[in-house]
Amino acid sequence: MTGTEELGRNIRAALERETRINLHRYPIRVERVGGSWVLEGEVESVSAKKLALRLAGSTPAVTSIVDRLRVVPKSAMTDAEIRDHFRDALQRQPALEQCGIEPEVKGHWESVRQPATEDAGIVRAGVVDGRITLSGRVPSLTHQRLVGVLAWWVPGTRDVVNGLTVVPHQEDSNGDLADAVQLVLSNDPLVDASTTRVRCRNGIVILEGVVRDRYVAGIAVADAWYVLGVEEVVDRLVTA
Repeated sequence: MTGTEELGRNIRAALERETRINLHRYPIRVERVGGSWVLEGEVESVSAKKLALRLAGSTPAVTSIVDRLRVVPKSAMTDAEIRDHFRDALQRQPALEQCGIEPEVKGHWESVRQPATEDAGIVRAGVVDGRITLSGRVPSLTHQRLVGVLAWWVPGTRDVVNGLTVVPHQEDSNGDLADAVQLVLSNDPLVDASTTRVRCRNGIVILEGVVRDRYVAGIAVADAWYVLGVEEVVDRLVTA
């Protein structure tokens, strides 16, 4: 067995051991292309996608991972429907009311709303094959993360590439990530964010507090996984 074959086997073994990836139901193709390892296929959730990429990237001797994983959409939607749904979500979000909005329509940026001030930022979004690609600038990491979650919340979304730039540059911290997760929970009408607490450390999010039932707990955990920078979610929520 060559070194490449052994390394591929090690990646597949790591994916196999993680039950949350559910490799038997959602197989992932692992292939060496040039100096990178490509992960391709459909996965059940954003958590499965993030876990697969993290496990592959942390396999000894792996130096580069190419992400071609897509999440199975909750609903079948055309790219135009995804684009319009996301545009409307941006317009309804109070935390983004100062930001400009420019979806890509037929290869051109269509101005839906101009930024209220020069520093307010502008969100641009293109959609191809269920993948939302974000560009533009926003005034904080919290804005960047919130926009990304709104993109994931569109039922037809299969992937989100968050290329938003934070201007001015902001150093990330555990507190910033915890605040972003808390904001996301507060925007989910199914979750009572007032009874949940969020702690973060090095990309690990710990959810604590009281929820109505395990269904709501699952929604809160999924919401946390959507947030850019979250690498693991620990569920310590209890039911009332």
